[in-house]
Amino acid sequence: MLMAHPAVLSNLIEQYETLRVLHAEDGSPEVRQRMDDIAYTLCVSTGTRDVDTALVAARHRLPGARPEDDSVLMA
Repeated sequence: MLMAHPAVLSNLIEQYETLRVLHAEDGSPEVRQRMDDIAYTLCVSTGTRDVDTALVAARHRLPGARPEDDSVLMA
């Protein structure tokens, strides 16, 4: 499976969270479509089928998300 660059994942997470905070589900059709598009892209980028799992997987792939990542850098 191809892995999305952490910067791409970070950007997608930020966009999705921003739209969610702004209650995009209740917004205009264009805003709802943008949220759906970002959710789909997150799922494809992480190899998952639902947005909540995709968000967890994406965050897990960000730098510093796992303690063992730091130990590798210090070695």
